Amino acid sequence: MKILVTGAKGFVGRNLCTNLRNIQEGKDRRFQELSIEEVFEYDLDSTPEELDQWCREADFVFNLAGVNRPQNQEEFMQGNFGFASTLLDTLKKHKNNCPVMLSSSQQASLTGRFGNSEYGRSKKAGEDLFLEYGRETGAEVHVYRFPNLFGKWCRPNYNSAVATFCNAFANDLPYTVNDPSVELELLYIDDLVDEMIGLLEGKAHKCEFEGLEVIDGPLGKYRYCPITHKVTLGEIVELLKSFAEQPKTLMIPEIPAGSFAKKLYSTYLSYLPYEKTAFPLKMNVDDRGSFTELVHTLNAGQVSINISKPGITKGQHWHNTKFEQFIVVKGHGLIQQRNLNDPEGKVLEWEVSGDKIEAVHMLPGYTHNIINLSDTEDLVTVMYCNEVFNPNKPDTFFEPVK
Repeated sequence: MKILVTGAKGFVGRNLCTNLRNIQEGKDRRFQELSIEEVFEYDLDSTPEELDQWCREADFVFNLAGVNRPQNQEEFMQGNFGFASTLLDTLKKHKNNCPVMLSSSQQASLTGRFGNSEYGRSKKAGEDLFLEYGRETGAEVHVYRFPNLFGKWCRPNYNSAVATFCNAFANDLPYTVNDPSVELELLYIDDLVDEMIGLLEGKAHKCEFEGLEVIDGPLGKYRYCPITHKVTLGEIVELLKSFAEQPKTLMIPEIPAGSFAKKLYSTYLSYLPYEKTAFPLKMNVDDRGSFTELVHTLNAGQVSINISKPGITKGQHWHNTKFEQFIVVKGHGLIQQRNLNDPEGKVLEWEVSGDKIEAVHMLPGYTHNIINLSDTEDLVTVMYCNEVFNPNKPDTFFEPVK
């Protein structure tokens, strides 16, 4: 399959083309049945001759080209309707009735706050042109009305509030929120790209529109991505504040699978400058070695790294409710535990090594330690604890194992 992508250097185009190349090169295991021979990337620096050749050869066309911020209103129609006409005329010239996809916008609904949108009118004209082209040629036409988009590589201070806010928080720039209660419908770039690749597999989601509302149905003349998020500006800013504080708090935010927070956090990180990509951690150092907290979580505890010098024993304490896992990743050590409720005082032992990595539970009610058995090598242990350390309720009590 040969695929033509117009607007290939734009936000959506870059993400789509990158993922199409992943499929072409066999890197994306999800689409092993999808064979892509070539990806033609058309943009402003492409020539009319290239467009002509690619329209002749293409087996599928993604038309993502368009104008968002012109110098004057007339350029909306020229950029959004005019190029669409050129593209379709070139396909007709070569009698190429391959499927075509059009990137449109919710503003094409011309309802509500979009009722007097010149941009919306240009998008609606493009939609009508594509739908008529489908009726005339019999080609499959897939028209998408996208809500607000966000994700990596989106240009800030242009036409995405999310990109602007992410860039501001990542780079300590000023920002303005006029009304925190304003709600946006947001579509994440990876969800959009998956939907568009689904078109190549014949998995389009069809719908009609009632204003801005999607009416799902197999006979719909429009297409839509079923995964969107409705979030207020205030909620976005509060999340970004917590993300920006993570190097200080070590707190990894709640990012459930598929959640807006997870997608926003990944987007935010993509705007970090070089000097903020790495950040120091507080190492608690003494003559035994060091202990460093790595990450905190809201509901699942914390992860730390412990370094013990040769011959050193650490621990010698127990917990009521707190539990831990010790995972030695370098060196040779011995973990010992004793149940405080065992009248015989039996000591359980695990010899551990970075050559055979395993996790050992530190059990509630058991006093425990970890001993570096080496005379020359540091013992490095990853330690998980089910709660973030609370100095006011440490739940940690000294008691030698032996």
